[in-house]
Amino acid sequence: MKQKKGVSTDTLFKIFVYVALITLAVLILVPVAWVFLASIKQNSEFYGNPWALPAGFYWQNFVDAWNAASMGSYMLNSVLVTALALLILLVVALPAAYCLSRFHFRGRKLLNTCFMAGLFINVNYIVVPIFLMLRDWDSWLNYFFGSTLLLNNLFVLALVYASTSLPFTIYLLSGYFATLPVDFEEAAYIDGAGYGTTMLRVIFPMAQPSIITIILFNFLSFWNEYIISMTLMSSARGQKTLPVGLLNLMQAQQSAAQYGILYAGLVLVMLPTLVLYICVQKKLTQGMTVGGLKG
Repeated sequence: MKQKKGVSTDTLFKIFVYVALITLAVLILVPVAWVFLASIKQNSEFYGNPWALPAGFYWQNFVDAWNAASMGSYMLNSVLVTALALLILLVVALPAAYCLSRFHFRGRKLLNTCFMAGLFINVNYIVVPIFLMLRDWDSWLNYFFGSTLLLNNLFVLALVYASTSLPFTIYLLSGYFATLPVDFEEAAYIDGAGYGTTMLRVIFPMAQPSIITIILFNFLSFWNEYIISMTLMSSARGQKTLPVGLLNLMQAQQSAAQYGILYAGLVLVMLPTLVLYICVQKKLTQGMTVGGLKG
């Protein structure tokens, strides 16, 4: 008689991995699906079984959240701030990362050390110093010119977002630029191209996966940011970003027991990030892995 072989260690490990991944997927998908289903329920349905499927599609929740709760203006502010912050970040970080990775000059090591040190600074811990600094500068402007400029300003908020993201962005980009071969740059120099032309037309197209990765990471960070926006835009009624507006909506609708509008506001916050991630998931994975494959 043949002796039966036991289950191998590799098979047990694969079973464990699959079970862990399925469990993690369920823990993530169930709350998200519940929020989407709750956003199309009428308010009376929340007093029964919270896990029951909606009786119909009550789209009025989204209309009320967009118009009555001003989520439309909050979303517009978030779009403007996020786009402006990404533009400032790319204009500063791309040339800086290229110079730090390609050229040797006095003070280069010091700059690299400063950017590396910035990776260990939690932005939430320096919000209060940033606010106090901007408030003092506003007091100085008000004293000499009779008006304030820095607080409750969407452009300044975008500038703070971009500034606090520079260490991570430059660190990631400079590491990727360092893996690119210099042969293409030398060929461009021989053809008469300058440093700026070579950077724009040779290096940046080659570094497209890495650039897309930092755009996605920073987009998610700027879009979902709450603490800095709440602190620097505390007195601006119509200029709050979407996460801060969502908090106001939650406080208002919980007291009024309008749960459908509350969940519709949550969907409005989540939907852009989910759609963007689904559209560029392959590019994101490629950008995170290609730098480690080049040698």
